[in-house]
Amino acid sequence: MERKDDFVQRRKHLASLSDEELHEKFWQLTDEVIKPLVKLAENHTSPSIERSVLLRMGLDSLEAKELVKKIQDRELLSKGAGHIVWRLARDKGFSIREAAEALLADKYWDDVEKTFKGGGTG
Repeated sequence: MERKDDFVQRRKHLASLSDEELHEKFWQLTDEVIKPLVKLAENHTSPSIERSVLLRMGLDSLEAKELVKKIQDRELLSKGAGHIVWRLARDKGFSIREAAEALLADKYWDDVEKTFKGGGTG
């Protein structure tokens, strides 16, 4: 099967552009393609992403999995698991490890829910 070469026809609208204009056009089109992806990433997460964040905060994989499950069960995953742990640590004067361990031991969930569901600045 022979491919019809229509490159000359397809590039007519670009032929008169300088290298600088082509460069600008490229980045303009790239922005148009990427913007919806960036918006999606800003407003959506997944348990896998949240476990990954907790791993980078020093939790092991079993702790991260359990903590994400607890956060998901409380319908707080959209707030970010790392954000929840960090906020509790900051608010209570804990280390990240201490905050995560407290949540894993089912402590301070009322505080977390008040912060993130009850109109706090979460």
